[in-house]
Amino acid sequence: MHRSLPNAAILFSALALGGCAQDSGAFPSLAKRPAERVTAVYGAPQPAASPIALPQPADGVLSEIDSLVSKAQQGDARFRRGEPTAQRLVGQAGRARIGSEPWAIATMAVSELEAARGQTMVPLAELDRMFAEAMTRGEDVTRIANARDRVIDIIARQDTVLGSLQRRLGN
Repeated sequence: MHRSLPNAAILFSALALGGCAQDSGAFPSLAKRPAERVTAVYGAPQPAASPIALPQPADGVLSEIDSLVSKAQQGDARFRRGEPTAQRLVGQAGRARIGSEPWAIATMAVSELEAARGQTMVPLAELDRMFAEAMTRGEDVTRIANARDRVIDIIARQDTVLGSLQRRLGN
């Protein structure tokens, strides 16, 4: 009984292949059918409706934006005050051996700049939070985004200075 099962499978396969080999004569054309042709004609695009004005964030949020930018500017002022001293000390350290006194003094000056940069980063984190919350509420984020961009520009300049000083120190 089990021997007839493979024989039946072979017989069925032979019949199925035979059906594939039949020549039906005419094959369908590969030319484009009318439904496949593009026949639509479109006019010039119509101007979009004026965009919907998004609501402004609450007044408290708007006043906080200015305060946060001011804090970032204070951190940058601290950074700029310490920058000449750090530049001078790093220059004096030259290629001093890591762990030497000139290297340690220069490293401490660079650390002061990093602390000032941290003072600038805190307002950016708060602006990021405000931006995300305003976006979630569907409010206009233009003022928040502009403030963030200003703070990001400050931090980018600070990062450039710190990177240069750290390379010169061999860190």
